Amino acid sequence: MRNDDTDEQIEASSRLRKGIYVLPNLFTLAALFCGFYAIVMAMGNQYEASALGVFFAMVLDSLDGRVARMTNTQTAFGAQMDSLADMVSFGAAPALIVYEWVLRDLGRWGWFAAFVYCACAALRLARFNVNTSVVDKRFFQGLPSPAAAALMMGFIWLVTVLGLVKTDFVWVAFALCLYAGLTMVSNVPFYSFKDFQMRKSVPFAVIVSIALVIAVINIHPPIVLFSLFLIYGTSGYAVYAWRRFKGIPTSVISTSTDEPEEMGLH
Repeated sequence: MRNDDTDEQIEASSRLRKGIYVLPNLFTLAALFCGFYAIVMAMGNQYEASALGVFFAMVLDSLDGRVARMTNTQTAFGAQMDSLADMVSFGAAPALIVYEWVLRDLGRWGWFAAFVYCACAALRLARFNVNTSVVDKRFFQGLPSPAAAALMMGFIWLVTVLGLVKTDFVWVAFALCLYAGLTMVSNVPFYSFKDFQMRKSVPFAVIVSIALVIAVINIHPPIVLFSLFLIYGTSGYAVYAWRRFKGIPTSVISTSTDEPEEMGLH
């Protein structure tokens, strides 16, 4: 049993080598740029562009780890770089954008909510790093930071595109900011979609369903995307309640007694 554990540790360390590879880190840097771009756009009161910047960062963030695994270029440097980029794009950027957008009008309460979100994003990323080897891969422990950022940016994008008066939604933004932040550091399980393998064959109906989803999003992207992330952002509590009702353990932490290894975000 001990030899098996040693072999797994050697295999894991060989996968996460030291070094720097251009391709996966190029995606990470691009995601970091999108987060920085979103902040700059918010400073110029261009909030629709800010929201789109964060959404583009989400897409790029979902690709860098997959590219690294597909090209066998996973490194310790890349894992740390990815985590730091996520903190900017999905932690600091959404907090600063929502503060500049409407929370500034609440004075100290405004920066309180924005800081809670930013701090919770940092805590969530740190916890993810140290718990990555003991968490059930099918679920995230708490709301993932990209989804939390999408929930915030989707709301801002929707209000901006519809031409609504943003000051009418100041307390909604305040509550949403606190909800997203505190849910990130909760123990509520959110489905991770990691058991969906792109390389495996799928029924034809799955491809048709994906095409339908893309078509529906194209009808009105702000409304559809915000609705989708709102559903996902509350789905964890539904899963938690269902598991409690069925008597299934609600914690997604495995029963391992070993100290989790700090292997990085990916």
